[in-house]
Amino acid sequence: MTRQRVFSGVQPTGALHLGNWLGAIRNWVDLQKTHETFFCVVDLHAITTPHNPKELSENTLSTAALYMACGIDPELCTIFIQSHISAHSELCWLLNAVTPLNWMERMIQFKEKAIKQGDNVSVGLLDYPILMAADILLYDTDLVPVGEDQKQHLELARNIAQQRINSRFSVKEEPIFKIPEALIMKEGAKIMSLVDGRNKMSKSDPNDSSRITLLDPPELITKKIKRAKTDSLTGLEFNNPNRPEADNLLGLYSILSGLGRDNVSKECEQMGWGKFKPLLADATVSALEPIQTRYKELIGDKAQLIDILKDGKNAAEVVANSTLNKVRKALGLLDRH
Repeated sequence: MTRQRVFSGVQPTGALHLGNWLGAIRNWVDLQKTHETFFCVVDLHAITTPHNPKELSENTLSTAALYMACGIDPELCTIFIQSHISAHSELCWLLNAVTPLNWMERMIQFKEKAIKQGDNVSVGLLDYPILMAADILLYDTDLVPVGEDQKQHLELARNIAQQRINSRFSVKEEPIFKIPEALIMKEGAKIMSLVDGRNKMSKSDPNDSSRITLLDPPELITKKIKRAKTDSLTGLEFNNPNRPEADNLLGLYSILSGLGRDNVSKECEQMGWGKFKPLLADATVSALEPIQTRYKELIGDKAQLIDILKDGKNAAEVVANSTLNKVRKALGLLDRH
């Protein structure tokens, strides 16, 4: 029986944090055992906002190493760098040519980011969701692990595939693109900021104390958790809308300790913050220690790391070019061979 195919990726902008790991990468580790998986470092997306070229190159390699340090196994899945496969850029342009502008102007994330960037907003930022659609559609993807904030982007990819390509250019009812479905992960899907329990943990937050990165040393982890925003109440609880920080920190502890929500809910229902925070810090340090150890090994042997990415690129390129050639033919572009 053919396994369903999964595609996902993370931007190499800054160090990966607990939200990236618990909300995405940890789930990928499980998916690679049951699905055909393609995991990409999406460096082309990272240049849609102002960036440092040297840092981008270093962060791209570091992100790939962190993928593997977290348990992504190149023997079980395909790991590659987005910009190493030119089909991503070419398919993005082909999809640009058939996608209505007003579809893009409705995208919520573009509106939010455009407000922050003002007059410096780039065409690339507007076009970001179409490149994301190209990423997904290139690999005949069945399932895309997404959080709530990415569901609109996946819906755009589905609409482009069905309404703008398949329905207009398919021949003999053989669809050109497979229509991907969302794979919503439950536990840990949305890790919130340490300084504001109502906002998602983010690499772009200017406050470094808002997140714990996967490479933070133990003393910094302890410091950040000690400073994390709390309330004046004794006893921690889940699902109280008036206590978002309690819900977030207790949720982190339930995952990182491996105890689960029911057990930590009982353990901490009468506990004060002064006793709880050291428990959370210890659980976080312990959970990240094997990742940090493995990362140092991988990043210390860059030649081997680059060889793994080359192998991933070669495997992914076969699939991507096959899809791209189908689209080129359907749109009437002359065969370049």
